Amino acid sequence: MPVYQLIPEIPLFPPIEEAEDDGLLAIGGDLTKERLLVAYRKGIFPWYEVGQPILWWSPDPRLVLIPEELKISRSLRKVLRKEKFEIRFDSAFQQVIKACADVRTQQGEGTWIIPEMQQAYTELHQEGFAHSVESWQDGKLKGGLYGISLGQCFFGESMFSTKNDSSKVALVALAEFSQQVGIKMIDCQMTTAHLLSLGAREIKRKVFLKNLKKYIEEPTLKGSWDSVSTSIKANKFQN
Repeated sequence: MPVYQLIPEIPLFPPIEEAEDDGLLAIGGDLTKERLLVAYRKGIFPWYEVGQPILWWSPDPRLVLIPEELKISRSLRKVLRKEKFEIRFDSAFQQVIKACADVRTQQGEGTWIIPEMQQAYTELHQEGFAHSVESWQDGKLKGGLYGISLGQCFFGESMFSTKNDSSKVALVALAEFSQQVGIKMIDCQMTTAHLLSLGAREIKRKVFLKNLKKYIEEPTLKGSWDSVSTSIKANKFQN
């Protein structure tokens, strides 16, 4: 199938059914708020590296985490009980997104979280669509994750950890928060063994899109999640 070239001035996408076998749907376009929001509402996300054009994806199968299906190991449960980390929401979004990029670079891996991506998602955060969940210890950021919230969906983008279990604790907090505010599906995009071990599962793209269409029409919890999350305690999660 052809890979479509997008026009910068028009934030539209071809039918997802036209995607390549690996999920690549289109190239080009831009990272404006309007295009990014259209993309996520259609089950599409950008993923590319320095030196590449913007690449837009909708893989099949799709990895998702249903909040109540999160698996918590015995060792992680001990960490939660001891409250080793303080959980914060939306208190350091730019630090989180930069750390997600830096940790991968320090590990000798490539990263799609290049400066243009960081700027685009920071603008979405300022608009109330992008959020971070953070694990703090002794006043220092030790781990976390970020993503986009639309309707009853959270589109996870990346997570990082500089202290054992810090990103897992942030994910537990997100799952608990999601249940309390009505988020039905956490999109994990690409399959990894790590996320599978935490309860994420693959579903066919057509199933993902069917669920997305239903959930995306619900109201979005827009704005800072900091005040909304004050009563969230990750160690109350009882899976």
